[in-house]
Amino acid sequence: MKLIKLYVKIVDAMNENIGIFTAWLTTLLVINVFYDTIMRYVFKKGHIALQELEWHIFSVIFLVGAAYTLKHDGHVRVDIIYTKLSKKWQAWIDMVCSFTFLIPFCLIVIYATKIFVLDSWAVRETSPDPGGLPARYLLKAMIPLGFALLLAQGVSEAFKCLLFLCGLDIEDHRKEEG
Repeated sequence: MKLIKLYVKIVDAMNENIGIFTAWLTTLLVINVFYDTIMRYVFKKGHIALQELEWHIFSVIFLVGAAYTLKHDGHVRVDIIYTKLSKKWQAWIDMVCSFTFLIPFCLIVIYATKIFVLDSWAVRETSPDPGGLPARYLLKAMIPLGFALLLAQGVSEAFKCLLFLCGLDIEDHRKEEG
């Protein structure tokens, strides 16, 4: 169980720090969108690179920030029945669903995107648009990276449920709201 606790501590800390970094990317995204909008509608000068940068930053926020969101129980779920259950039943549901759905899905996505990303790196893919951004292969590498982080956090969350169900060191597998 010490190894499980160590894993949880390391992965939670890693995804917390990555999440904080990702949150700062939202500020960069807002600045980029603001600047791009002003340039296009006030000065009638658009830049393909700025428009591409918007969806590049958004993609990184979405992919790399997913593990942070999972860590903080921020993903959408139907809570009609779940919230009425005891913490023990919630832990069972979270643990079983992590091992049944989340972890296998992450593994499938990581495996399925391997060739896609390697091919992009092999040709050093860039934007097909004139004036677009170079190094599109870096953006494509965020797909397996994001899902690897989500996989690691999914295992951490399942381990927290296991520790909670065993009565070891975790007071609650989910914090009380309000």
